Parts: sequence; C-alpha cells; structure tokens
Amino acid sequence: MNPPATSQPYVAIACGGTGGHLFPGLAVARQLLQRGCAVGVLISPKEVDQQAVQSARELEIITLPAVALQNRNYLAFARTFAQSWGAARRLFKARRPQAVLAMGGFTSAPPILAARKSGARTFLHESNTIPGRANRLLARFVDTAFVGFSEAADRLSTRHSVVSGTPVRAEFQWRDPAGCRARFGLDPQRPTILVMGGSQGASGINRLILSILPLLGNRNWQWIHLTGVTDFASVRSAYAGYGFKAVVQPFMAEMEWAMGAATAAVSRSGASSLAEIAALRLPSLLVPYPTAADNHQLTNALAFVRSGAAQMLEQKTATPAACLARLEELVANEPLRAGLRSALVQWHAPRAAEQIADSIMLAIDCPAHPAPVVSLGVAAAGCKAGA
Repeated sequence: MNPPATSQPYVAIACGGTGGHLFPGLAVARQLLQRGCAVGVLISPKEVDQQAVQSARELEIITLPAVALQNRNYLAFARTFAQSWGAARRLFKARRPQAVLAMGGFTSAPPILAARKSGARTFLHESNTIPGRANRLLARFVDTAFVGFSEAADRLSTRHSVVSGTPVRAEFQWRDPAGCRARFGLDPQRPTILVMGGSQGASGINRLILSILPLLGNRNWQWIHLTGVTDFASVRSAYAGYGFKAVVQPFMAEMEWAMGAATAAVSRSGASSLAEIAALRLPSLLVPYPTAADNHQLTNALAFVRSGAAQMLEQKTATPAACLARLEELVANEPLRAGLRSALVQWHAPRAAEQIADSIMLAIDCPAHPAPVVSLGVAAAGCKAGA
C-alpha cells in the first residue's frame, strides 16, 4: 500500500495483536494527529485488530501478515516475520517516516527494524511491569523507551527510558453510572458487575463467574459480561438459564460505557486494562492470566494490590465461594470502594499519550505542543517534513 505524498510529517505506530497493544497506540495516534502529523497504524490480521480500528477512519490502517510465536509455530512465525519486514520496508521506501513507535507484541519488531534502515527515529512503549520478549529484543535498537511501570525501565537495555504511564483513550472519563446502565437496557439503580477478560475474552474468568451463578440466590445484581468469541453462546445461555439480567457480548469497542456502568469489575490484569480501570477509578477484583509470559499479569496485579488500588484472586486457587465473597464485599461496602478509588488515582497517567506524542515531535524537530486543529484530520503548520 503506497500512502499519498504529503508535506505532513509521517509517523508509523506498530500496535497490533491484542487490545492491550492496540488501544494505547490509538491514543498516541490521535495525539499525533492533533499535532499535525500523518499517522499510519500497523496492525495484525487478527479479528480483534480489524474490529477495533473500524471507527478510526482518520488514521491510515496497514495490516501486516505477522503472527505470534506460540505453540512452536516457528516456520509460520519466521515466514510472516519476513513478510511483515518486507511490507514495512516497501511502505517506508514509498514514504519515509520521521518516526516509528512500537507498542510491543509480535507486530512490533519488523517495522522497527525496517525503520532503522530508512533512517527514522525509533521508539517503543512497554506497558507491563515485566517487558515482553519483543520489547526486550527491540530495546537496544530504539532511541527511547517509554514505560508504564517504573520497574520496567530496569529490565530494558535501552539508551534512554521515560516513565510515561500507559496511554488511555480520551473517551475514558467519568460517566454517570445510571446513564451508562440505561444505555445497555439495564436498571439504572441496581448494582452492576462488569466481567472482562481482555480484548479476546478469558475462559478462566468465564468459568469462574459461571460457577458462582448458582450461589447468588436473590441478590439483585446485574451483569455486563464480555466473553470472547469462544464462550459467548455458553455464557449467554447460563445467565438466561438462571434468570439473571445480563448483557453478554463477545467483544465491545466502546468499553468506556461498560466500565462507566459498573459498580465493580472482574478483570484480567494486562497493563492496558489496568490503565483504563485507573482512569475510571473502577473498583476491581483482578484475576491475572496464569500463563502470561513471565507471569507479568501477576506482577502487574500485585503492584495495584500492594498500593490498595485493587483486590486479587489467583485463578489456580480461586473457588466459587471465595470469588462470591470478594464480589459481595465490593458491591456492599461503599467505604471499601471509596478507598480503592482513592488509591487508583496514583496509577492514572492522564497525559501519557500527550507526553509520548510530544517526545516524538521534539525528536523529529516539530513543536512539542498541540497545534490548533478543527478536526482530527487537519494538518498543522510549523513542522519540518523530512526532518
């Protein structure tokens, strides 16, 4: 795909593979648009990526053929890595980027390596406490690494690191819970529990929640449950079978409304989910993904728990009774929820996307402040294209 020629500085962001990489990348992309850049967003062919970018019409979307290294798929990984590197090289040859930002994951490495060949400034963002494999490998090749947790900087072999926090989309602001619940057809006054397993759902969390449904009795809770594709039908049937009011969906692009509706949440502890939880001050029961690389989700969750910002159950030891007791406490105990909300303030970095965008603009010799724009697609004056 050959992007059109333009005098705007061009920045590419590699952020596909999971919502945890994609949504923070989109937050930075929109800040760069407001600063007068043209932005290309490089994603994977995965359905979660393709769905999530449908509303991002102001951005140039490029799909790379990369697949994750998993289940010993070494040949497929090597083949698609080479294809993605070649696609990025052709893209950057047709239009040289002034900067390339990698958000982690399997789509990150080929664009960064291609960017170095083209002479672009290179950056990465690591949102977790323990950096992923891709970012650990890329750190030595980039000019600056942005990190969501300060301890991640010590685990990256990079020339320069900045603790920025994890970018959150501007939509993640406080909303009236009653209005959010009404948007989903729920009772505005009833306690509402949000269950979310990340952008692809979590079968472990789905099973845990279904195990407590027979124990709920006459509690007047209502639910928003995001299941992922695999478990959607069975989870929806379970709520219906027990007669509980529930909005069950495999995936939701407008997560800010679901989180705004919630009294409490049950969630994985990927860094992007935690950043959104912090932005909306949402009291949460964290259930870390037990097989996450380097057990980074447990480390993320413990950082929140130790600061008083969340509660946690480990999936391998969680029982229906323990899960129900924690949820009962979160729903019924307003002072507890208030304490969690207060502690979450320290984990919210409201200017993370702006800080990253400003750092990139400064590196490519452009003004490090938002230019006045009428809408997200309008170019601003004053940048040196080709700098």
